[in-house]
Amino acid sequence: MASLFVIQGADQGKRFELKTAKPVALGRDNSNAIRLHDTEVSRRHAEVRPVDDQSFRIVDLGSANGTFVNGKPVDQSPLKSGDRVQLGQTVMLFNEGPAPQERDFTTRVDVFQNASAEDRSAILKSIPAGEGSRILQAPEVAGGWLRDRLVNLSVMYRATQAISHVADLDSLLPQILELVFESIGADRGAILLKDEENRLVTRACHSRAPSDSKEQIKISSSIVEHVLEQGQGVITSDAPGDKRFSPAQSIVDYGIREAICVPVQGRHVSLGVIYADIQTGSGFALTGPAGKEGPRGRFTQDHLMLMVAIGHQAGLAIENTLFYQAKLQAERLAAVGQTIATLSHHIKNILQGIRGGSYLIDMGLNEKDETIVRRGWTIVEKNQGKIYNLVMDMLSFSKDREPALEPTDLNEITSDVIELMQSRAQELGVELIWRPDANLPQVMIDPDGIHRAILNIVTNAIDAAEGVAGAKVTVATSFDPASGNAKVAITDNGVGIPESEISSIFQIFASTKGARGTGLGLPVSQKIVREHGGKIVVTSELGHGSTFLIELPMRQTELKSGTGETPAIVG
Repeated sequence: MASLFVIQGADQGKRFELKTAKPVALGRDNSNAIRLHDTEVSRRHAEVRPVDDQSFRIVDLGSANGTFVNGKPVDQSPLKSGDRVQLGQTVMLFNEGPAPQERDFTTRVDVFQNASAEDRSAILKSIPAGEGSRILQAPEVAGGWLRDRLVNLSVMYRATQAISHVADLDSLLPQILELVFESIGADRGAILLKDEENRLVTRACHSRAPSDSKEQIKISSSIVEHVLEQGQGVITSDAPGDKRFSPAQSIVDYGIREAICVPVQGRHVSLGVIYADIQTGSGFALTGPAGKEGPRGRFTQDHLMLMVAIGHQAGLAIENTLFYQAKLQAERLAAVGQTIATLSHHIKNILQGIRGGSYLIDMGLNEKDETIVRRGWTIVEKNQGKIYNLVMDMLSFSKDREPALEPTDLNEITSDVIELMQSRAQELGVELIWRPDANLPQVMIDPDGIHRAILNIVTNAIDAAEGVAGAKVTVATSFDPASGNAKVAITDNGVGIPESEISSIFQIFASTKGARGTGLGLPVSQKIVREHGGKIVVTSELGHGSTFLIELPMRQTELKSGTGETPAIVG
């Protein structure tokens, strides 16, 4: 069966099967068979139409932002397996065949139970699971042949451990260098990486000299160039005797007995080099990676092989760190782009309303007709309110804040919302019912924040009930001494919310109200309530309405003796 699998966008991870032999509509509106929660998708954006029993084509329905197949804009195009279909910010993968099914291995393995006392096996040896990592971190605890084999493996194990837990280059590179020193017994070392202009820049260095020493590490450019060009690790002890290097750059001239240099190798290119050396006069006796003492004062082939392996591990880790940072930056830019596009759309609609109202005001003034002026001013005033609400929601959502708690009458806050929304409810033909709990004590809340949270939900409830026979919205407060929760319940008898969409209604910019909604109201309400340590519980039945229950967990303080004050509830 053909399907569309969303690999990018607000509905990422969803699979839509094309079961019907009729055209399947895609868009933002509820009426579409495939509804996409993407603000850049038109209400009715496109259709997938069957050509025959096995093939389909996609047809754009005059959408605002166009339909793309494999990155190319199309009015209509045949679809084949693997095609990438993009509508707005949503990218879907088309598949002609059946959805992939998991292989069932349950019949391949039989976990049997002992049938009798005779049918038993004996456990000869056991070792705790954590013992493996302990031995790899300290291979000297093992004995005999195992110790020799574990030394090299231990180095790579610790390299992998360091790499897997560090996502910052400035922290990662010194750890790699410390590992190099411990592994090969060098006197000095450095890690040099290429910058954006392909120049080598020192990113980490280490020396056995005292920390206050101003000693400068000299590195032969000929050795570094050879390592980068050939992609080979090298050991050198007398550069003049090696024809690959210039006598002018003899390491002996700088008091270096031996040097080892290996590439920091990524998946496809060299990212830089790891360099280490032993100074002339150093009495340090090298010990081979396998635990055997090597020639005094000389690096061995085993050391070089280990360094090359560390260089490759380091290269992969550096690439992964850079990829991770680039991914974060791309996600930030994508989020900024989506925010700008969405807000621009809402602001454009508001400005159009203001322009229409201004036109009526201008016409009324020219004709000296006060009725037209008042009508135009009403439109301008309404859109000013939309701008104010949009800006306040953006400010509320954009930063974390500690609520400015003060003793507050929750009934008074909620009553103010009812009074504010009464005219809008009447305009839309919705009965707004207010049922306060007379026994509700004062609570410690941020009055401005909770006012905005309740206002956003009541506004949504009124919009949801618009056009329904006997439309009404009921707002009620209550206090549950057993749980210590102050509650505000907003109930409407509107269109309801499909169960599959309840989890997404608090996502930013996910609005079901088209041009009338910003997709900020519910996320802002949830954020404010969570800042108070509370939660919003949603129950809904499609076609019968929804209830949004705001729960604010509180605890009651002790009354001050003789004050006669009303007890306060503090978060």
